[in-house]
Amino acid sequence: MAKIELAEHGTRNRGALGTRFVGCIAYIVAAACLLPMLAVVVAAVTGGTDTIAHLLSTVLPEYVLTTAILVLLVSAGTFSVGVGAAWLVTMTRFPGVRFLEIALVLPLAFPAYVLAYAYTFILDHPGIVQSTLRQVMDWGPRDYRFPEIRSTEGAAVMLILVLYPYVYLLARAAFLQQSATAFLAARALGNSAWAAFWRVSLPMARPAIAGGVLLAVMETIADFGTVAYFGVQTFATGIYTSWFSMADRAAAAQLASCLLVFALVMAVAERTQRGKAKYYQTGKRHAGMGAAQLNGWQSVAAFTLCSIPVLLGFLLPVFILVQMGMDSEQDLFSRRYLGFIRNSLLLAGTAALVTVCAAIGVGFFQRLRPGRGSNMAAYLARLGYAVPGGVIAVGLMVPFAMFDNTLDAWMRQNFGISTGLLVTGSIWLLIAAYMVRFLAAALSAYEGGLSTVHSNMDAAARSLGQTPLGTLRRVHLPILTPSLLTALLIVFVDVMKELPATLIMRPFNFDTLAVQAYRLASDERLEGAAVPSLVILAVGLLPVILICRQVGRR
Repeated sequence: MAKIELAEHGTRNRGALGTRFVGCIAYIVAAACLLPMLAVVVAAVTGGTDTIAHLLSTVLPEYVLTTAILVLLVSAGTFSVGVGAAWLVTMTRFPGVRFLEIALVLPLAFPAYVLAYAYTFILDHPGIVQSTLRQVMDWGPRDYRFPEIRSTEGAAVMLILVLYPYVYLLARAAFLQQSATAFLAARALGNSAWAAFWRVSLPMARPAIAGGVLLAVMETIADFGTVAYFGVQTFATGIYTSWFSMADRAAAAQLASCLLVFALVMAVAERTQRGKAKYYQTGKRHAGMGAAQLNGWQSVAAFTLCSIPVLLGFLLPVFILVQMGMDSEQDLFSRRYLGFIRNSLLLAGTAALVTVCAAIGVGFFQRLRPGRGSNMAAYLARLGYAVPGGVIAVGLMVPFAMFDNTLDAWMRQNFGISTGLLVTGSIWLLIAAYMVRFLAAALSAYEGGLSTVHSNMDAAARSLGQTPLGTLRRVHLPILTPSLLTALLIVFVDVMKELPATLIMRPFNFDTLAVQAYRLASDERLEGAAVPSLVILAVGLLPVILICRQVGRR
């Protein structure tokens, strides 16, 4: 009996130690996610008022106006395209609808800046479209006016084409879950199909649609590559210009704090509307929405409307990039490009592993000790998805640069040794930025899988003598392998596409495919930029294929 009690006591001690260990990891991760935001605010407040006064009198009004216009255009565009396509493929049947309901997800694989390179190549003044117009119509350069692709409107179109799948996926899921009872009741009361959609189906799907639009808005304010290439002055480009071109850390921090406030307001709005806006099916019968068969010109119109986003957002850009890449002098298998690929894979792979491990720590601690502390840690861990990469980069560079400078000065004074920059400009600080930025995506995938693991499994494992870490290793992780692989893949692809944080924080002479594509495009070498862009696109297709498989199964 004494031996049994001693064994049980040892198991309890190991269990308590394991719980404290997981809790420490969760709180460290939460603190790491909070650090860049606090650092940005502190740097902005202590930076003095001269810089912000100068910004207010010069560029800040333009940043505010341009960012607001871009947000409004992308919101309206993603709503119109995403909801319209979701309604057509869900509620109607026409030739090609099964293909289109999957193909409409494909533009999600494109980073917006890659799409910008492709369309600039054909729509700019020396591009094939304007050149053909001048040749066929015998026009001179001043004989016609062509829409300028390098503009705020052009950037909005690029963002709409790659971000509407967020709205499409959520709206389609909402329409599929609706019962036909309310819709048919509206029709029986004399409403047309369009009026019934507008008055009944659309309000019932509003929480999902609003969530998709707000996700698109947050991606819009975080975008740097597209607006920088098009010369559109937004907060994202202002942060980069202040940090590098003007070497004004205070201005960068103050601009980042403005963008941080806007992003957090959007995040709170998204969570608030998702939490409060609920619609319930009160009837006892749940009849699925019947799809109407379209014929004649109606089927042609529906097919055309659903095909345009796929054509403009995926098929045409891929064709353009392949043609550009074939005409370029870039050798994908050269030693230099193999270095870009190696750096990209190293960063993406390491960041994915670190981020998923952090998500496991935060999510498992919330499972072990549900309460205010674990819930707060999980909430702070999710903040990064609402914060642009440039803000996170500034928020991490400011305190760690101060730490490195202080340590170097102390070592010089006391030991005559220069430590240099130990943290700033290192790969690990860049990986920490990726972890903060994309932890929410990994945590969502992990929690989605964890919801399928019944609490009775935990109780059974503990009754058999397993510690919390043993339960995680022997019960949870084998069951959650598909969810964890999905999280790894999502973070891997997001890191491959991330541009602003990589540009600001990458170590010296450590370039990635995204940086190389941006550099070549900035030098107007668009054919060369197509080669790394195609590799980024190919990697980005992997999670989109998984999403397409899920859509096809449904």
